[in-house]
Amino acid sequence: MFAAVYGMTVLGLQAHLIRVEVDVSNGLPSFEIVGLPNTAVREARDRVRSAIRNSGYQFPLQRVTVNLAPADLRKEGSGLDMPIAIGILAATHQCTSAALADYVFSGELSLEGSLRPVPGVLTMAMALNKEEAKKVSLVVPPENLAEAHLVTELESHSAATLAQAVKALETKSFEDEILVKVPHPELINKVKVDWADVHGQYLAKRALEIAAAGGHNVMLVGPPGSGKTLLAKAFSGILPPLNEKESIEVTQLYSVCGLLNCHGSLVPDRPFRGPHHTITKVGMIGGGRNLRPGELSFANRGVLFLDELPEFAREVLECLRQPLEDRELKITRQAGSITYPAHVSVVASMNPCPCGYYGDQGRVCQCTPLQIQNYLGRISGPLLDRFDIQVEVPRLNYDDLKNKGDNEVSSVVRERVTAARQRQWARLGPEKTNAEMTAKESKEYGKLSAKGEALLQSVYNTQHLSARAHDRILRVARTIADLEGSAEILPEYLAEAIQFRALDKCYQL
Repeated sequence: MFAAVYGMTVLGLQAHLIRVEVDVSNGLPSFEIVGLPNTAVREARDRVRSAIRNSGYQFPLQRVTVNLAPADLRKEGSGLDMPIAIGILAATHQCTSAALADYVFSGELSLEGSLRPVPGVLTMAMALNKEEAKKVSLVVPPENLAEAHLVTELESHSAATLAQAVKALETKSFEDEILVKVPHPELINKVKVDWADVHGQYLAKRALEIAAAGGHNVMLVGPPGSGKTLLAKAFSGILPPLNEKESIEVTQLYSVCGLLNCHGSLVPDRPFRGPHHTITKVGMIGGGRNLRPGELSFANRGVLFLDELPEFAREVLECLRQPLEDRELKITRQAGSITYPAHVSVVASMNPCPCGYYGDQGRVCQCTPLQIQNYLGRISGPLLDRFDIQVEVPRLNYDDLKNKGDNEVSSVVRERVTAARQRQWARLGPEKTNAEMTAKESKEYGKLSAKGEALLQSVYNTQHLSARAHDRILRVARTIADLEGSAEILPEYLAEAIQFRALDKCYQL
């Protein structure tokens, strides 16, 4: 007796259609699953056996062989429990098999036969919707149905138990009960800091507005308590809202990792991730046995805040160099190779020395020159080069701290940032910012006047800048021009961009 049912498995951000082939033949009772199953898939034998019996069906006392095709593709997760169980019931004629080819099943089975939610349903629905073959329907647990409905072009159904799924296949009528645990979509790591909450620090706020407009990386350097962390948290509030494509991309990543906490809705806001400086290399870029994404990918389309940058392990910081340049991260291990997106704006903060008061006019630094050099030397030159904007955040005086002047709120600044990005999208294409311009585009859209060329040449030669720093200065100047609504890069825009590279020489990193 033979039956074939379709399921899906998710590897990285890609979902693969799996043909679950079930053969029930005479022989000593056994239950084998072949086709490169991982531990979770292999353990489905015990879950499926108990679920079938507790749902009122007979588990065959024969030789049961389940093949997961294609056999050379690694299968992960517990989402194949449901298609395996339905395949066994179809092979033993306890379930109608006439319409099985029209459905794709995904769900974890409990021992009593109820269906539990699985991660990555949005990715499965998107992959099925792109299939050029015959259109099929996706059947998932009730908790996942709202997520599957995000792909409106795909027909999706749900069943609470294995018995309900079998009955629905026979009657072709699903109840489609949607269970939403969260009544209102909550924002992922929502940061409740408004731009107006930051007093003073006008230069730093100007630098962060430019960074938000152009998608640039920012380095904040200042003594303890000067407001670096507050600025970083307020930074996410002035970024433009996610468009539909970006929102799907962020939601898909969180869905695959089982971190989606807004059922039935796309993630509406840009993520803000602030890992502790004790994070490991795998925790930052991803990897491990299952090639899971790390904090860098979780911050995709949002902000990655690295507080106390020199305290991070050097190998953790150095592994950021390539993805910050390419805007994507490819993890290659013995288990395979997976590419994760890394469209992030990095905001890093650090003290100027171990005690934190080097250069502070109000406090005396207790560090020796060697200690300062060793502390700043923890950040390599190539990594520092990837921060387009480097700005000092000095200690606030009392008047600035108590000043309750007309501080702009985040919504006002966000409007200017959005307008600047719209000019970039019209020039470079949708979703592309000035920070992502190629060398050719930097030359084409970063043309300077004769006065501007002379200024940049002088700074380039005296500060011994790299070619990367040269291009990044042009990109920042282009962003400043976009904020001002200017088609040309005026010398004053270039001068402002140059001042944000002052740390290259001041701190001699």
